[in-house]
Amino acid sequence: MIASPQPYRMTPQEYLEWEPTQEIRYEYIDGEVFAMTGGSKPHNRIALNLASDLNTHLQDSSCEVYIADVKVKISSVRSYHYPDVVVTCDSRDQESNQFIEYPCLIVEVLS
Repeated sequence: MIASPQPYRMTPQEYLEWEPTQEIRYEYIDGEVFAMTGGSKPHNRIALNLASDLNTHLQDSSCEVYIADVKVKISSVRSYHYPDVVVTCDSRDQESNQFIEYPCLIVEVLS
């Protein structure tokens, strides 16, 4: 029997420096990285419609709506994800262009 190679583990800082240099997006979960797969047209349409509706509903607030390409940091489980839609109303998220750390809504379309 051939032993499976152990996955290379990264620190969060190594991931944040490495990931932007890649041609595809990767999520980070407690030291391991996972390639993101592309979505289907219906999947994308659902996320876009929801983000558009949320953006319209929140237009007179301090909240911001993002779709697909914005990374979210989940500190409690040492992870970074790319949800389909994310909303933040926390001014601390305006301090970073790299990721959102204080989301109030995270949406993952299951399709």
